Amino acid sequence: MRIGVYICHCGLNIAHTINVNSLRDKVSKLGGVAVVKDIQFMCSDSGQDSIVQDITDLDLNHILVAACSPHLHEQTFKRVLEKAGLNPFMLEMVNIREQCSWVHMEDPQMATQKAFDLIRMGIARLKLLDPLQLKKIPVTKDVLIIGGGVAGIEAALTLANSGYQVHMVEKEPTIGGKMALLNEVFPTNDCSICVLAPKMTDVHQHPNIDLITLAEVTEVTGPVGNFNVTVTKKPRYVIEDKCKGCVDECGRVCPVEIPNRFDCGLGKTKAINMPIPQAVPQVVYIDNEFCVGCGLCKQACPADAVDYHQKEETLEFTVGAIILATGYSHFDASRKQEYGYGIYPDVITNMELERLLNAAGPTRGKVLSPATMEVPKKVSFIQCVGSRDEKVGNPYCSRVCCMSSMKNAQLLKERYPDIDITIHYIDVRASGEMYEEYYIRSQEMGINFIRGKVGEILQDGQGKLNLRYEDTLNGEIYEEPSDLVVLATGMENVRDADRISRVLNLTRRTDRFFSIAHPKMRPVDSHVKGIYIAGCASGPKEIQVSIAQGSATAAKAMQLLSKGELEMDPLSAHVNPDKCIGCGICVDVCKFNKINIRDRKAVVDELSCMGCGACSASCPADAIWMRNSTDEQIVAQIHAATEIKSEFPLIVAFLCNWCSYTCADLAGTSRIQYPTNIRVIRVMCAGRVDPSFVLEALDSGADGVLVAGCRLGECHYIFANYNAKHRMEALKEVLADVGIDPGRLNVEWISASEGERFANSIEDFVEYLEKIGPIGTELKEAEQ
Repeated sequence: MRIGVYICHCGLNIAHTINVNSLRDKVSKLGGVAVVKDIQFMCSDSGQDSIVQDITDLDLNHILVAACSPHLHEQTFKRVLEKAGLNPFMLEMVNIREQCSWVHMEDPQMATQKAFDLIRMGIARLKLLDPLQLKKIPVTKDVLIIGGGVAGIEAALTLANSGYQVHMVEKEPTIGGKMALLNEVFPTNDCSICVLAPKMTDVHQHPNIDLITLAEVTEVTGPVGNFNVTVTKKPRYVIEDKCKGCVDECGRVCPVEIPNRFDCGLGKTKAINMPIPQAVPQVVYIDNEFCVGCGLCKQACPADAVDYHQKEETLEFTVGAIILATGYSHFDASRKQEYGYGIYPDVITNMELERLLNAAGPTRGKVLSPATMEVPKKVSFIQCVGSRDEKVGNPYCSRVCCMSSMKNAQLLKERYPDIDITIHYIDVRASGEMYEEYYIRSQEMGINFIRGKVGEILQDGQGKLNLRYEDTLNGEIYEEPSDLVVLATGMENVRDADRISRVLNLTRRTDRFFSIAHPKMRPVDSHVKGIYIAGCASGPKEIQVSIAQGSATAAKAMQLLSKGELEMDPLSAHVNPDKCIGCGICVDVCKFNKINIRDRKAVVDELSCMGCGACSASCPADAIWMRNSTDEQIVAQIHAATEIKSEFPLIVAFLCNWCSYTCADLAGTSRIQYPTNIRVIRVMCAGRVDPSFVLEALDSGADGVLVAGCRLGECHYIFANYNAKHRMEALKEVLADVGIDPGRLNVEWISASEGERFANSIEDFVEYLEKIGPIGTELKEAEQ
């Protein structure tokens, strides 16, 4: 084994604190090290070329780079190894900048010692690395899109125009989503359906798009690249190929009149109806909940398209990628009882006003008071109904409500100039030049803005509405009458989000929208490889953002499938069938459902495995191993960390790759100082931490062990940190039973943005360990 070690100065970022010359001399004496070099900038072309040259000239087969965080340049140096003809997995990166020089600037001597310890730990792991190989498998180039709103439509057309076959599944009888129901869209006040309808038609007519309406995806199995999809299609009771869309014939004779849900229940329609005039497909459907089976529509249909005997269908197909574009649901305003929605007829929602303003709506564009059927003289808009409200569980802003209310207020003012309009707001959120102009234009039109949320709506003896509110700018409480009150209801995730989560194995945030992999760097990726999220499925958005994300998810799917094959991640879990006892614990632990029991043995779907390692840590027979993060590699790092005894409390820390390790990097970037006592071992997830690792660290001489993962409920690997939590809680009880202070095991759930909290936790932990003293005495007593 010939190891090359390269220490980066990073200008003065590292060399200002760490004595690089001393560090180089110490490392050169370690076993297996063939060459040690310190270079000003390792990531520069000359630094990379130096590694390539040494691999060739000195026959190096293992490379360690001690520099910045592996989050920055691990892929860079893997490409360097490939360029030199060396397996890229024979690389180890040691973080001596963010987690050493930058956080220990006040103690250069101990920082240098810590850097040496980290390099020794890296070499210990490096010696056990295997030259992993990437396997490739063929994939299906079809794509499934769930949801036919504007985001799904954009994704479908982008993919289809690029030659990909698309299956679009929409649960409603028409595509178009919420945008198809809007009157006009801000900030240009374009007719909403005018700009959307051509795209809806393009979807229906495109030869590469299979449009499936009145349907739901009920099961998804198999790996990325070859997802097996099951779709349940509800009967329309109308033959799509025969129907001519002439709803006048069948609707005219239907005796059953029902509230039109596409008009928010304000208008009426028949049991057989066209959802909206511009519906795609242009086919009527029968609402089976209300149909009485009289047969009149079948007799009246000139195309003989009515078929009462249609049954629910099950469709099955295979796709390579999935795009989730299920949109959002409106907050149920009746949950805010103080506003009397559903009790007072003149209290409506913004979407109901959209339908009243719409020329194709229930009143053909006339806005009338539901109670008096007269044009209202005073209209009041109430913002943030169901948004920015902890009481109803929606602390977030829904982003579009301010602009939507201003748009509708402008339209009312243009049609009825004498109307007195007031918008009651908490904060006006109209960011961007065009939006600011829109806000100013609303004020110039005479629309009043009052800062302060309406406390309640009361009704006087004459049925008149009275709004009780505080104007927070002058601190006065007022009570004013209004003819029509419009509630700007916020966005919530779709009603069947729980079912969708189960089908696709997706996580959800605390606000109940679907989680994305990273809010900045991966805004349309889900935690499941090959599944992407567009539009309001991942949170409130404006139409243009939803369209952009539709295009982005299409690009992601094309990038994934363009080569017709996928590389199998060698970092996935592997099962040793000789050790496996078929207990099934790993099946329960894997929230991605990527492990099954076959012939009494666990089998991992290696292509789709996320590599968290939670299954490995939970296996009682040690039958599951992670090839690039084996138990042996982690134990070797533990031994290297504890090899040199220190007079100060030593902490071995297991940090998850996604949050706590990134959080430690942030502490360095922010130059937040904390004690040098910590020696970090990076794991993909806190769920990877086997209790045996903790015991090994304590037995080897560590005075304390830190296990830090993502905040509970926000794990990158669908609640794998809950597995770690339960495991560590049980371990603390075991430690207490054998006489070891359970406080020597510190468990933190922390986000990537909490660098200062991370530093404080290290300081507090060190103080605690100093207080209780070295672990040696406790271990001796435990052994006895």
